[in-house]
Amino acid sequence: MIYESTRDINKKISPSEAILQGLSEEGGLFVLRDLGKNKLDLRDLVGKNYYEIAEKVLKLFVDFSEQEIKDCVNNAYRGKFSDENITPLVKLSDGYILELFNGPTSAFKDVGLSLLPQLTKTALTKVKAKNDILILTATSGDTGKAALEGFKDVTGTKIMVFYPNDGVSTVQKMQMQTQEGKNTKVCAIYGNFDDAQSGIKELFTDEEFKKQLLEKNIKLSSANSINIGRLIPQIVYYIVAYVDLIKEQKITIGEKINFIVPTGNFGNILAGYYAEQIGLPINKLICASNSNNVLHDFLTTGIYNKNRKFLKTISPSMDILISSNLERLIYYMSGCNNKYVDKLMEDLKKTGCYKVTDDILRKITDKFQSGFADDDATKKIIKDIYEKDGYLLDTHTAVAYKVLLDNPDKEHINVVLSTASPYKFTESVYSAINGTSDKDEFELMKELNRKTQVSIPKNLKDLDKKEIRHKDVIKKENMKKYILEKLGEL
Repeated sequence: MIYESTRDINKKISPSEAILQGLSEEGGLFVLRDLGKNKLDLRDLVGKNYYEIAEKVLKLFVDFSEQEIKDCVNNAYRGKFSDENITPLVKLSDGYILELFNGPTSAFKDVGLSLLPQLTKTALTKVKAKNDILILTATSGDTGKAALEGFKDVTGTKIMVFYPNDGVSTVQKMQMQTQEGKNTKVCAIYGNFDDAQSGIKELFTDEEFKKQLLEKNIKLSSANSINIGRLIPQIVYYIVAYVDLIKEQKITIGEKINFIVPTGNFGNILAGYYAEQIGLPINKLICASNSNNVLHDFLTTGIYNKNRKFLKTISPSMDILISSNLERLIYYMSGCNNKYVDKLMEDLKKTGCYKVTDDILRKITDKFQSGFADDDATKKIIKDIYEKDGYLLDTHTAVAYKVLLDNPDKEHINVVLSTASPYKFTESVYSAINGTSDKDEFELMKELNRKTQVSIPKNLKDLDKKEIRHKDVIKKENMKKYILEKLGEL
């Protein structure tokens, strides 16, 4: 089992090394060339719980023993999610909601970022690492808090998270600013998520910077979905959802279903593609974008063009114009052509644009559909679904639900991935149902709870009473200097 870089066939490492390194030194993402060679037996999964299915999936991607995998899964999830099913399905009028927000930070990132620290700790023992790991992560809101919570006080690791100062919700910002842990550091940057993400990527290919870290006995890694160890756990919930539908006798083994996925960085939906490659019967993976619809345009034209106005929306975790994980999909759709991928990524870096061949676009559209929703449509869906089903969608899930309604498919069961609790975006959700209010986010949280009887997640209650621990704001170009200066505090 060997991983290679999407951009260089000669960059090959073990699964443990891929998890620890996060990103290849020339900027490529780690992938298995023979993805899909080994497949799951769905009949063997019927009747098994989340933990058991996760163990079966991980076995296809990591070089750990069965006991090590079992320990990783149990340490990640047992007693840490508000629902023991981890990602339960809820039936609504138009399809199913797959709730991915029952973890410690109320966002889908918890599924991957509860397990990644366990994978990292185990990988460190596999490679007999002598250096500490510095996790550098850019976030559009949810990854940051989930990564901080997952890696908090984990031996042998330090974590620094960068987020756009005016590009996350009030609750998301408070979650990060109040983060505890001796090995954690949070910093805002002036700019948007793409600025933070590109800044982090540049550091991963900065040899001088990496040398300076090695002098401090530190090596770089990432908690973004560019790290294959973050992506692998997300495959699991697609398979669990399918097995749950079999259990409820809504489908039979082999019957294809659709998944509608709100996504900006393309990681969440790419996990669905991985699930299909290892044996899950999927009809379509439907990509839902907000007004920053660079992915919708790519999936319909084959042209990826980030040279457009960056829009701040009420679904800020999807306010992204550079979708990193798309690189992995192009790698597979091009027949694992590393040189081709490298050329496209170089085009993107130089011109902000690239175009795939007609053959690759055809292969992509055979499996992927897309759609998008602006803020007004998103708010309308929140109100409509609450009035129709009594169910409260967050602003990202509502984008996906709108895309579902725009692409009705009565022949297949439709599953919408719900990526966050509505209380992470209370102001927008509240105003969608009740109109605007001059109350602050935390008063609105209580008001929304009174009006809807939807429980406020435990981790968000009294968040505004916690001590603010992280107040730094810097320019993107000062990230390197900031990291080197602050390492002494961790």
